[in-house]
This record gives sequence, structure tokens and C-alpha cells, in this order.
Amino acid sequence: MTDLRAASRYVKSLLGLAVEQNALEAVHADMQLFAKVCAENRQFVLLLHNPIVKHDKKRDILERVFKGKVHPLTMAIFDIITRKNREPLLPAIAREFHTAYNVYKGIGTAVITTAVPLDASLRAEIERIAKGLSERKQVELKEVIDSDMIGGFVLEVGDKQIDASIKNKLNALKVQFSHNPYIKEF
Repeated sequence: MTDLRAASRYVKSLLGLAVEQNALEAVHADMQLFAKVCAENRQFVLLLHNPIVKHDKKRDILERVFKGKVHPLTMAIFDIITRKNREPLLPAIAREFHTAYNVYKGIGTAVITTAVPLDASLRAEIERIAKGLSERKQVELKEVIDSDMIGGFVLEVGDKQIDASIKNKLNALKVQFSHNPYIKEF
């Protein structure tokens, strides 16, 4: 069983339990906090993956770091996963939980790639466009900065893509200029 498949099973169970106990928002916030800690602290992730560190020690560390800061249900899932010796799955569970939460809440995702960060008014306009392209009530906009882009933007919403980048237009011109209509091609 791949790690992603195992993580998705834990996520499915955690999501169902969180909904049942009316703790979905709290558990979602906890999983985002955990994902943020993992993203900012590589040593913490390496500790979770380290087979030399005993599982009881990992559970104690998780308890010391997160107890009192997260919902009891989140602490319970940490405890279950450490008892099953599956701590390396925790970062994937945190990431997958956010995806499952968005699906459950009907929130779509959109990715905007630009050469420079968006200001507030432009971000609001892009969100409005993304909502129009999506069938969802809400859209979560992720910004990606690509300095190679020169200018313009690429907006991806679901399986739709709007490429209004200067880089794309220059490539189209390059292709157009490479075909000379005045030379006979036999």
C-alpha cells in the first residue's frame, strides 16, 4: 500500500469523525497548523521519518508540541498513528486533509501564476474570474510567482487554463515567424 493511499484512508476516517463530532473547522485548522510546522521545520519531518527514534518518544514529542494547541480529536489521531507506527504519514495526512476538507465544503482551487505578487484589487478580480470559471461556490486562490514569465498571468481553474502571459505570446510569435509564406515548400 502506498503512503498516499494509507494517508487518504486516515484522512477519510478523520474527516468523518470530525463531521460527526462537529469539530471539522477545529480539526482543519489543526491540520493546517501541522502542515505549516512541517513546511517550516525540516528537522521535525526528519524526526517523524527516523526509524531509530522510538515511537513512544515521537508520541511524547507530538504531545509536548501540540497538546493544548489542537483539538482533542487531532491529538487522538496523532496517538493512533504513532501507536500504529505510521508517523511518516502525518505530513501527507495534513496535506490531504485540506484537500478532503475543500471537497467536502465545495471549495474549488485555482492557481494563478504571475511574474510579480498580486495586489489586493487584482487578486479580488482574479478570484471573481476564477469563481466564474468554476462550478464551485467558493474558490481558494493559490499564487505562484514565476520570474521567467516576463508579464501577464496563467490562471488554472480545475481543468481549464487561461494563458495570458507575455512568454506564451512571444513563443506564439516565434512559431509564426519560423514559417515563411514566401518560400515554396515542396
